[in-house]
Amino acid sequence: MTNTLDPRIAGLLRTDDRGLLPVVVQSVESGEVLMLAWMDAEALARTLRSGRATYWSRSRSEYWVKGATSGNTQQVRQVLLDCDGDTILLRVEQTGPACHTGAPTCFGTDLTIESRATGSSGPR
Repeated sequence: MTNTLDPRIAGLLRTDDRGLLPVVVQSVESGEVLMLAWMDAEALARTLRSGRATYWSRSRSEYWVKGATSGNTQQVRQVLLDCDGDTILLRVEQTGPACHTGAPTCFGTDLTIESRATGSSGPR
């Protein structure tokens, strides 16, 4: 499929050398960050046209619609571009878990450095 993104929108995007933008996905209900994915202009066009989150898989080199096989869908409610034009914030209504592991969010591993022995936390 050819790039069908509105040229006015395409002109705002600052993609990487592969034509991709990182997409931060956030729950519209809770504000929680659910996942990070990637889009090119065509994935963004498909998302804007359908209202269903569509991404580019860097490992499989193909488009994928979130939930097409798992049923854990993302209905897009808002698409925001950051001030530099190089990152998208997708605000979605998530059905089911967002992470492929079955977790509600992909961001569940806490890397906070904390010294349990002294009770002090790491760098501030």
